[in-house]
Amino acid sequence: MTMKTKKQALVWAGIWFLAILLVLDTAFAARKTGLLTTVTTGNREIVAEDIPEARQAAVSDAMERAVVNAFASTVSPRVFAAHLDFLYDRILPAARDYVVTYRVLGEISHRNTYLVGVESKINLVQLEQVLTEAKILNVGTDMPTILLLIAEKGPKDLLPRYWWGNNPAPYISHAETRIMDILLDKRFHVAGMGPERPDTGFYEIHFPSIYDAGAAVDLAKKVHADLVVVGRASAAESANRMGEEKIFDADIRLTTYDVGSGQQVAACEKTAAAKSGPDQKGAVQAIEKVAGLGALELAEKLDRYWSGHLRKETHFDVAITGNGFLPRFLALKKRMGEIAEIENMQPKEMGSDRAVMELVYKGSPSHFADSIMLKTFEGFGVEIGEISDNLVKIRFIDKNRFFMTDDAPSGISENENPEKTME
Repeated sequence: MTMKTKKQALVWAGIWFLAILLVLDTAFAARKTGLLTTVTTGNREIVAEDIPEARQAAVSDAMERAVVNAFASTVSPRVFAAHLDFLYDRILPAARDYVVTYRVLGEISHRNTYLVGVESKINLVQLEQVLTEAKILNVGTDMPTILLLIAEKGPKDLLPRYWWGNNPAPYISHAETRIMDILLDKRFHVAGMGPERPDTGFYEIHFPSIYDAGAAVDLAKKVHADLVVVGRASAAESANRMGEEKIFDADIRLTTYDVGSGQQVAACEKTAAAKSGPDQKGAVQAIEKVAGLGALELAEKLDRYWSGHLRKETHFDVAITGNGFLPRFLALKKRMGEIAEIENMQPKEMGSDRAVMELVYKGSPSHFADSIMLKTFEGFGVEIGEISDNLVKIRFIDKNRFFMTDDAPSGISENENPEKTME
């Protein structure tokens, strides 16, 4: 191996070592600052010995890969795979818009190809805003809304404390708060927390017991939740001791019901222990610890259940109208053919300015509508006019009604970037 080759190998080994370190610290840093720092490589063929052009194109390639990493870190693997067309049609053409700063960490020419290693800082807030507006994030049909009914009993409590049912008492539920934080982090929606808690007396819902599944489902319907979790968390002083420090044992039981069917769909039980520190809050720490363990297991089970729920086969019609109908209808039909959840699609009615298609779809009509809204079309757009259990109405819209012109800022340039390394 020549000295030049060894030097190149050392440069790339250093780049990848830094990439690994950044990946390990990414989750915390991104959450704290709203920026995702990531190291990626880029490459471009050197044409007509134009190295500056190849270098700039390789840097752009690395930035696009950084934005792909940010997209993948923002959504679940299932959502990522379902929206690759949005990534390539809408996000990557404007990849530089999401790059706050970047640094070229290393660069070499190799076999007529220019290779670079680039550290990029991606604006996650801006990316999440775009994904939210496109209904990829925080879409009710993608992740369910959950109501939490978790009773809590501490070492000094004679009976569990709760906020629903008969004779509720105001209290701060450490278990509910911990479970809510984890579910929100996993992109579930949580209903009825804090000041938004529903008043069971107002809805005239009777709880024979605080753990009654039927009453819990009825209450969840009132707040438009998809799932309701009924449970109990408790902590008690352990017989074990560590010097003068007390040990507290905690346990939790969680049962989840589907609000639509009323059936139990998931359950888990966990135990944990914590010692009292200087602040003497060992019982609270034990409850928060066991609630965290239960929430992680529950989130995994509910994600698996809800994914299957969304894939349930449904039958409904799609009514399509609008100007320039025939070529636009053919373009829409082609894009519908790319949606994996469509099991079958047959024409029910056909005309010169309208059509009705009969669909067999793995999911709900609203989920289908969301999928259509994420598709792009050349020269026109689509508007969803109505969604019901049996019908989705789609109308073609001229593109100039809602799209901005192409004269948009091109993003940062390498020469404007103060963090770029000097050559």
